Amino acid sequence: MKKSEVLKIVGQNIKRIRLEKGFTQVDLVGKIEARIDTTNISRIEKGRTNATIHTLYKISQALEVPLSEICSVNISKKV
Repeated sequence: MKKSEVLKIVGQNIKRIRLEKGFTQVDLVGKIEARIDTTNISRIEKGRTNATIHTLYKISQALEVPLSEICSVNISKKV
């Protein structure tokens, strides 16, 4: 699987979980205890940037899900 495909899947996971929780991107940024803005969240959700493991951890904490749920990549998924 290509790097770009992994980034898209991780971004889709974040967006899905965020929407399931009823959060906007602004809400999510407000819950993250790190220096990140809505532009970065948007790029991560679209798979346009390779977020650090620390950033993904902070996002998982803000969404109250295990990091593994955000990073879950099913190789049979279509991107």
